[in-house]
Amino acid sequence: MGEGLIQVVSVEETWARLKGDPGSVLIDVRTIAEWAYVGLPDLSSIGKRPVLVEWQEFPGDRLNAAFVERLGEALDPMGADRSSELFFICRSGSRSHKAAQAMTAAGYMRCRNVADGFEGPLDPYRHRGQLAGWKAKGLPWVQG
Repeated sequence: MGEGLIQVVSVEETWARLKGDPGSVLIDVRTIAEWAYVGLPDLSSIGKRPVLVEWQEFPGDRLNAAFVERLGEALDPMGADRSSELFFICRSGSRSHKAAQAMTAAGYMRCRNVADGFEGPLDPYRHRGQLAGWKAKGLPWVQG
């Protein structure tokens, strides 16, 4: 399915929708190393946890061929289905967009890409987390 079908949502709007819709889900598609060393969105204040499924497996960054299957298995016990609003987040928005496309192709109808991801783009000093993204906007997060 085409790129145009994936709605891009700001981190602030994502947070608002996650708070407002009990059935919405945040899916972090970064690597296990990123979760451990960079941190994770903290949804505990709204009674949720992010679903963690790597789009690219660490180490080596090869595509997780079982991504759609693994994510489906993680969503089922949560009561999420193909009509639930799913928000995909990665470091800066590229992997999450591909993951949202894959789940849309698998029949999930409300896949969203979180703009600027968890850390956002590089600043002039080549650091992330300062200009845009979940961390830069001051949304809750915890060290993995």
